This record gives sequence, C-alpha cells and structure tokens, in this order.
Amino acid sequence: MKTIPYSRQNINKNDIKEVIKVLGSDFLTQGPKLKEFEISLCKYTGASYAVAVSSGTAALHIACLAAGIKPGDEAITSPLTFLASANCILYCGADPIFSDIEPDTGNIDPVGLEKNISKRSKVIIPVHFAGHPCDLKAIRKIAKKYGLTVIEDAAHSLGAKYKNSKIGSGEYSDITILSFHPVKHITTGEGGAVLTNSKLLYDKLIMLRSHGVTKEKFNNVPHGGWYYEMQLLGYNYRLTNIQSALGISQLKRIEYFVKRRRNIAQRYNEAFLNNPYFYTPEEKDYAYSSYHLYPLRLKKEYISMRSRIFDGLRRCGLGVQVHYIPVYLQPYYSGLGFKKGLCPKAEGFYFSEISIPLFPGMKNSEVDTVIGNVRRAFSRL
Repeated sequence: MKTIPYSRQNINKNDIKEVIKVLGSDFLTQGPKLKEFEISLCKYTGASYAVAVSSGTAALHIACLAAGIKPGDEAITSPLTFLASANCILYCGADPIFSDIEPDTGNIDPVGLEKNISKRSKVIIPVHFAGHPCDLKAIRKIAKKYGLTVIEDAAHSLGAKYKNSKIGSGEYSDITILSFHPVKHITTGEGGAVLTNSKLLYDKLIMLRSHGVTKEKFNNVPHGGWYYEMQLLGYNYRLTNIQSALGISQLKRIEYFVKRRRNIAQRYNEAFLNNPYFYTPEEKDYAYSSYHLYPLRLKKEYISMRSRIFDGLRRCGLGVQVHYIPVYLQPYYSGLGFKKGLCPKAEGFYFSEISIPLFPGMKNSEVDTVIGNVRRAFSRL
C-alpha cells in the first residue's frame, strides 16, 4: 500500500534544470545565485534585507545573536513548536520562557504574554503555527511597551498574510526567519533565511553567517585586496549557490503552492464540517493562512483514543503526524527544571492533535482518499 505523506517537496523539471546549470558553473558554494535568491525573497515578502543561511535553525540562531541575546537574558516563545524555536535561545546562553497558546490556532496567546515578561526579557519569538499568523499587532504593542525585540518564527508561514501584510514584510516585527526544509512551502533541500528592514541588523547577520568576517575596513587602515577582519564570533551558516538556484526556481511557484494548499484545506473543511469527532483548523479574520499543516483536534471524548486513531490512519496509508510535543516536556528541558503543567493549553492541544496529509503535489484523488479514510477510521470508533 502506498502511503500518502503528511507533506513532501514539489520538484519539477525547471528546478532540476536550474540546479544543473549551477553544477556546470564556477560557483558551487556561495556565488551570484545566493544574492539573486535573497533579492527574490525581499521582492516577494517586502522586506528590505534578506540573509539566506544553511537552515531555519541557523536563521533562528543568528537572529537571536543579532538581536543581542546574551547570558542572563530571557526570551519568550511558544511551547507548541519544533525544538529549534527554543534551542536558539539556549545557544545564546539565555533562558527560554514558554508562554501558553490559543487553543483554536495553536499560536502564542497575546493575552497571557505580558505576565511572562520580566526585567530580564529581551525578545519575543512568536511562532506562526501551521501557517496561521499570530496576532502580530497585539504582540508588537506589548513588545513596544517593554522595549522588546520581536523575531517572527515564520518557518511554517511563507505566503501567509496578517491584515493584508505579507509575513516577512517586517511591518510588525524586527526580524523574521524562514525555513526551506523539504516539507515547507519552498525548499532548498536544507536552508533558511533571515529577513529584516534594519541595515544595522543586516550587517550583523551577514557577518554572523560567515565566521564573523567582513572585508570592510573598520579601522580605516589601508590594506590590499586580500584583507578581511573578524568582528564577531560567527559561524559557517552559508547557503550554497546550488541550493540558491533551487530556491529561486521554487519561489517562482510560491503563489501556486499556497493556493493549492488553501484549496486542499478548503476541501477538508467542507468534507469534515460539523463532524462529531474533531475540530478543524481555525482561520481568524485577520489571517490568511498558508496551511503548512492541517491539524485535527480531537474532541474531549476521543482524546483517550488518539493512539488507536493515529495507528489506524497509518495502517490505511495516511502518513499522519503529531505537531508538537511541547518543547519543555522534552527530557533535556526537564533537566533544566521545566515541569508538566506549565502551559496547560499547549499540553491540551498536543494530546488532541493529529496532522493529516496536505502538500501542493497531492492529486485530487489522493485528497479524496484522505477524506474517505479519515471518515472510515472515525466511524469505526
């Protein structure tokens, strides 16, 4: 039986053609395609600057460093996310603070955010869960009140909009990060990017991406063309010319990818309307979701059956997944002193959630298969 995965990359002949061109060129690592990709990202999102890097995790790391997070600081984020959204804070020697979510969207709840702010708070990292934008205006208002930097974790949400403003534009934040992992909206194999409208942050990000090195002459002493300076402790987070070529080609199809995701989500919404077993994803009036995921949330009386439901869906060929185990429940974070019960809404979301397949390359017949198998699996309960 062929399994329909919960997500997968969409590679066409043009993507392959563009990568092959670079393989025959003089530039395999960094090269002209990198800058072209960054310019394309800016043009699409409306950001002033883009720094493409080797992964979404790398993007989060240097975004935190550029924002000035250091040992002794605190940064607030969502517990309902992949590990990298919190690990990036630890990489800087700072302390992650987890703030609970909205049960309907899975996004960090602005109402409960303020109580988690302390004198040590430096940054808020809201995560646009499943492609649905957080309430950025409310978060920005709180950040301004306390002088905090906002870093949007938009790994799930390229192509989404908040109040008609594209995610990544920076209208309500200081920095936005993207991921180009194969399950995301576009892919470079592995890869990510940091977007900002600040030239000061951009200059730091460029150095942090490549060993903290710059060719600018900060001390104004004349040198030859070989000269460079290490101004910061940076990393090798460079994206290759090969990956950049793939990213450029993929980005040309982003509008189709998002439209197709939304079309599939709409079909699911209609098929599962008023069903007695689970809730379908919410889309707020301020949001235009890019539907990275389609998370079902089991109703109270079926939560105890989740493992049985999950296994049944897998047996009938659906590559369902669960997003996510709250970060602070991981053994490493337990060792840091975090305990169960910290964010009860996030825990409730986790214990009720199952993500069903959704990706642009799904055939209509596969969408029908998912709908039919979901209906059958639940009717047998």
